[in-house]
Amino acid sequence: MEYAWRTIISEVEARKVKIFAKDKKLVGEVYEMMLYLQEILRSLKKSIATNGFDSEREEIYFFREVKPQILGKLIYYNNVYCLEIACPNQKGKIYKRFFSLQLRKLKKEYEEISKLEFFKYYRSGRSDNDQTYFRMGNINYFDGLCSIVFEIDINFSTYYDGIISRIIANDLLYVYLHAKINPSDNDDFNLGDVQAEKDFSWTESKNALIELIYALQASGAISYGKLEIRKMVLVFQKLFKIQMTDPHHAFHRMKQRAGSRTIFLDQLKGSLEEYMNKGL
Repeated sequence: MEYAWRTIISEVEARKVKIFAKDKKLVGEVYEMMLYLQEILRSLKKSIATNGFDSEREEIYFFREVKPQILGKLIYYNNVYCLEIACPNQKGKIYKRFFSLQLRKLKKEYEEISKLEFFKYYRSGRSDNDQTYFRMGNINYFDGLCSIVFEIDINFSTYYDGIISRIIANDLLYVYLHAKINPSDNDDFNLGDVQAEKDFSWTESKNALIELIYALQASGAISYGKLEIRKMVLVFQKLFKIQMTDPHHAFHRMKQRAGSRTIFLDQLKGSLEEYMNKGL
C-alpha cells in the first residue's frame, strides 16, 4: 500500500502547474489541478473507508506523509486560483499592494501556527508522538484545539494532518507571493541553453539535493553563506525543474539519521576519490 501511495505522490509532483508562467491559461490550469487533486483525495477516502489500514505504521505514514502532500497542494492551488481571479489586471502600485497585503496575512497565519507545540514537533522532524498525532480517534480536546476540529471528518482525518497540509500550502504560497511582489528575483540568473537541454536533470534523490544545498550554505561556498536556504532551493528547483516541498523538514529528518547523517556527501567524496585514482 505504501508503494502505491508513493507512486501517487510522485505523480502529483510531476503534474504541477508552472505558476509563474506569464500566460492567460494559468487560471484554467490551476483549476484543472484542483479537480485532479480533489479526485485523488476522494479516491483515497473511499479506499480507506472500504479497506482500512493494514497496520498502525501504515496509518501513521498515510496521515503524516501521504494525505498532507495532496491536501496541502490542493489548498495551495485553491489559494492561487482565488488570488489570480481577484487581483488587479494591470501591474503597478495597486497590483503590488494587493499581493503585499496577502503576504502580510500569510505571515500572520504563520505566526499563529508556529506557536503550536505540534509545529515545533513537526519542524524538528520528531516522531516519538506520532501515535498520538497521526491515528484516527486520538484527538485530545483538552488541548484547546482550533474549533475547526469539530468540522473534520473523523474517519479521514486526525486533525494534525490538516495542520501539516496548511504548513505545506503556506510554504508554497510564500514562494508564489514573493515572486509576485518581486518578479525580478526569479530572473536574477539566466540558465540560457542549460534550461533547454533535456538531458540536464537531477538523477539522485531530492533528499540528496537538499543535503547538498545545506552543505553549500553551511560552508559559505555560495555568496559567503549569506544567501537564505529558501532562495538557494528556488535556484536549484529552477535549474533542475523539480519541486522540493518541505526542505526544512527533510533536513531535520537527516539530523535524526542513524549512522552517517551525510550519506550523499560521503558518497560524493568516495566517487571523486575513485575517479581520481583512475588517472594514476
